Amino acid sequence: MKNLVNYKNKKRYNTAKYPIRQPKIIVYLIWLLSKITLIGKKYKIEKINMEGLRPPYMLLSNHMYFIDFELAAMGTFPHRVNNVVSIDGYYRRPWLMELIGAICTRKFTMDIHLIKSINKVLKRGDIMSMYPEARYSPCGTTSYIPESLGKLIKHNKVPVVAVVHHGNHLHSPFWNFRKKRKVPFYTTFTQILTSKQTEEMTVAEINNTVKVALQYDDYKYQKDNGILITEPFRAEGLHKVLYQCANCKKEFVMDSSGTKIFCKECGKKWNLNTDGTLSAQTGETEFSHVPDWFEWERANVREQVANGTYHFEDTVEVYSFPRCWSFISLGTAKLTHDINNGFTLKGEYRNQEYEINRKPLQTNSLHIEYDYCYIKPYDCVDISTENDSFYCYPTIKNVVTKLAFATEEIYKINLNDD
Repeated sequence: MKNLVNYKNKKRYNTAKYPIRQPKIIVYLIWLLSKITLIGKKYKIEKINMEGLRPPYMLLSNHMYFIDFELAAMGTFPHRVNNVVSIDGYYRRPWLMELIGAICTRKFTMDIHLIKSINKVLKRGDIMSMYPEARYSPCGTTSYIPESLGKLIKHNKVPVVAVVHHGNHLHSPFWNFRKKRKVPFYTTFTQILTSKQTEEMTVAEINNTVKVALQYDDYKYQKDNGILITEPFRAEGLHKVLYQCANCKKEFVMDSSGTKIFCKECGKKWNLNTDGTLSAQTGETEFSHVPDWFEWERANVREQVANGTYHFEDTVEVYSFPRCWSFISLGTAKLTHDINNGFTLKGEYRNQEYEINRKPLQTNSLHIEYDYCYIKPYDCVDISTENDSFYCYPTIKNVVTKLAFATEEIYKINLNDD
């Protein structure tokens, strides 16, 4: 049975539900809780070109940590806001997410119900908040933004506001979010498109405007503002995004400890300095800027995809999430990924074989998690369909970042060939 696992007596969560309009008391409660959460933290919210702007409008935000939501809530108060939220955000609390007007979706799927819910929110005169990167940024820079966003904006013909957070990744990097750093936050709200512009501009022009507005680099922000991160654990987990040695070029052999990231194969070590730069302990510093190393890895994956040498195959431990109250263990399965077939997940559950296929053009990016807190604290990838999500834990260590790169590069190549 393809793209479906048969669960006895297990209903799937209905992502087609329309979001409720936030009661005013909920708006004030979210603001209060956000205010309390931010006590003791330095933050500044600046509004640019926002004079006289009132809902309805679309709010597009970059995404680095949960605190993004709290800062956005401070900036939109006292207006009603509906947020698009991935189904794992509903885990054990669907009633709460429904109460605050969240719109449920499964990441990187074609969700027509999501489009209908967005239309409904804007037509009733509220703020529609989206995080178009659809995941936390792996290394504090802009992640993939889908081309379909421009079509959505043009269809709705409302103003667009870009929210760009700075410092959130430095405070709680995706690769080690449990250990917080003392970093000031700076958030800008900028109206980048008027309703008239969304009507008159082409989809390509709208996409370009959005992508330019949502460019960010938290390590550049750190250096430019003289922010020093002195915590002695600041490099721990960095090997999850910098998985390929810049010296010997071998993949999946990197590790980190304290302020150091190092290669277990060739032994080379780099220090993550207090200003966010990298420096080699011996020899050449190949990359002093963390995102440069990250993009070098992406370029290497792009080359492998283009020359036909990229192929991933592994035995994975699988947990599915058809509804919001619990994950279901499906045991082990075989996961493959290549340029021709995309993702294929083959396994057996309750003596019935299943096969999940996501073709290259069905998945423009990939939901990855480091030390995923809801199931087990290891790295995993989420292969979602329109009615289910499969969290896969690879046997190969430290591979999920490369899988994310490969997904995006395979999508781009197939899109251009289509």
